[in-house]
Amino acid sequence: MNIEVRIGSWREQQAVAQAIRYAVFVIEQKIPASLEWDEMDAVCMHAVAIDEQGHGLGTGRLLPDGHIGRMAVKKGARGSGVGGVILEALVKAAQQRGDTVVKLNAQTSAEGFYASHGFSRDGEEFVEAGIPHIGMQRVLSAE
Repeated sequence: MNIEVRIGSWREQQAVAQAIRYAVFVIEQKIPASLEWDEMDAVCMHAVAIDEQGHGLGTGRLLPDGHIGRMAVKKGARGSGVGGVILEALVKAAQQRGDTVVKLNAQTSAEGFYASHGFSRDGEEFVEAGIPHIGMQRVLSAE
């Protein structure tokens, strides 16, 4: 599968990112829409993965404080490497920006995925939007 990752502002990426997040978080995981959209979208860098036909496959965002969040991959694209490509694009963007560490709150079911990309557990398990999560971080090397 040929995947292109585009990084840009919410204004540039909103149409694709919002559709993916709605499908994954609101419809599939039953997270209330009121919890999904926040004022941080406007100040984040957003990554979207697009296939050869121009369809959105996945998304994620990088907050100004170095947190990665709202990682979502459409059901049909999971297991194909899309999530890893998005995650590494966001890590690279953080590194290029000068961040020395990136953090995220992983759903505990995805802890292994993030660990395979160099993230380690950081703190105790907690529940967010009714879903168990664990804080994780990755220290970045200087470029």
